Amino acid sequence: MIRNSPRNMALRVLLLVATLLAWEALVRLLGVPAYLVPTPSSMIVALYRGVASGVYVQHLWVTLSETMLGFLFGCLLAFTLGISVALSRRVEYFLYPFIVMFQALPKVALAPLFLIWFGLGLASKVAQASFTAFFPLMVNIIAGLRSADEDRVNLMRSLDASQFQIFAMLRLPSALPFIMAGLEVAMTLSLIGAIVAEFVGAQAGLGMLMQSMNFTMDVAGQFSVLLILSVLGLALNTGIVLIRNRVLFWDPSQKSNSGQAGRGI
Repeated sequence: MIRNSPRNMALRVLLLVATLLAWEALVRLLGVPAYLVPTPSSMIVALYRGVASGVYVQHLWVTLSETMLGFLFGCLLAFTLGISVALSRRVEYFLYPFIVMFQALPKVALAPLFLIWFGLGLASKVAQASFTAFFPLMVNIIAGLRSADEDRVNLMRSLDASQFQIFAMLRLPSALPFIMAGLEVAMTLSLIGAIVAEFVGAQAGLGMLMQSMNFTMDVAGQFSVLLILSVLGLALNTGIVLIRNRVLFWDPSQKSNSGQAGRGI
């Protein structure tokens, strides 16, 4: 069992530094052109210039806004349809085939259509992010709500519990682990959807910034933007994990995971 001690943290940092130094040395020794793979030093310089000038911060805020709005709208739609399909066989009979058909569609291929329908502004990016994040979360919601023990459901019905009481006191708590897992996936996919939409056409955002750097062959700048996107994705995922730890404090498996996380596993 690995503990989160200062020594282990120092080893993590040393591993990262060693990786960057090896990257730097290999690129320089092998004479790899800068337009193919930049050195970490040039990437850090590009990152510093972008942050110091405020350009990266401005575009980061745009991408973050698109991601969060897309995530919220995607979650709202996923909860609405997921609960309806899970609790009503009639709704499932009529809607589920259409849901599966839309799920089979390649999400990236819809980005040009969203651009035509909603324009270059915020709306098309939010629509793409919402659509990308919607399906995985909805599937998890349906699976989670149907995971409730039917014997317990029948017991509550025998005690004259209403459908709302069964949902609030049994089905929803049983579904929370599924829902939180779906939220983690949805958050990551909403960021991917926003970036894809910016690649297709945008006035601002980190995806648009990468496209402009591609035209000028600024590979170091592109790598610095990729680094920002990686950190942003990690931060968003960490936020969902923290919420999950708060919401699922009663779950025995969650307590075990939290204990392991606290020990640095």
